[in-house]
Amino acid sequence: MVPAADREPALRSPLLPVLPALAVLALLFYGALALSAARSLGIPPAPGLDFPSLAPWRLVLSDPAVWRSAGLSLWISAVSTALSAMLAFGVAVLIRQAPAGRPVLGFLLRLNLTVPHLVGAAGMLFLWAQSGLAARVALAAGLIDGPAAFPALIWDPWALGIVLVYVWKEAPFIALILLAQSGPADAAREDTARTLGASRLQVIRHVTLPSLLPGLAAASAIVFAFTFGAYEVPLLLGASDPVALPVLAWQRFTDPDLAARPQAMALALLVALLSAAAILVHLGAVRRLRAW
Repeated sequence: MVPAADREPALRSPLLPVLPALAVLALLFYGALALSAARSLGIPPAPGLDFPSLAPWRLVLSDPAVWRSAGLSLWISAVSTALSAMLAFGVAVLIRQAPAGRPVLGFLLRLNLTVPHLVGAAGMLFLWAQSGLAARVALAAGLIDGPAAFPALIWDPWALGIVLVYVWKEAPFIALILLAQSGPADAAREDTARTLGASRLQVIRHVTLPSLLPGLAAASAIVFAFTFGAYEVPLLLGASDPVALPVLAWQRFTDPDLAARPQAMALALLVALLSAAAILVHLGAVRRLRAW
């Protein structure tokens, strides 16, 4: 018979040491969701609302400005995530084919992660606005007739400045995840494929992509969720109409009229629901791609 002291480690769950931290995180996350849901229904009662009420949701879902903002946010997140994933995958392939440059490039990628998004947005504003440094240099060089002739990358309806900031920040994040996922076994499989006569594109298609796809899919989902829910960069670099959905929620939340506060909570939950739905679609597409 095995002594009780010897059986204790086998009975202990590996999650037991992290249960307190998980409990705190779950309380903060699900508690915030529950509070937002309650306040979106007028709990506690908000000025001008019955108790409880679906009026905030009806106002939000029937407002055309909300759906324009949702479309803009989906555009920003989809384009930023796609470009970041493609750049990160290209960097990962380059490093796997030329491993000597991995330490230097890895350092540069990590250095990028230390820069806050707001700093990147401020840099984009000072460099690429029509009154920024690049426009002044182009004007001094005679390339443009005036600041207004410089391409509008800031406060433009296509949110190009926002997309550029997100790609600059998120591509290194995805690339580092892919590099951490890569190992000697992956390099050995690629060498074997080349030895058997596979071309470079065939190696990438049939060996490299399948090995990196799990990490690429997970990192892309994280980036999409972050860019869809963040409001700082769109607030600083976005146009005034339409605004990104998180910016619209922030505007309703900071409205002096307290009756708009439940709408802000409904908008925040709408951001979470749309983001979750988009991620589910993304993961389903990834599963079909892996099967293909």
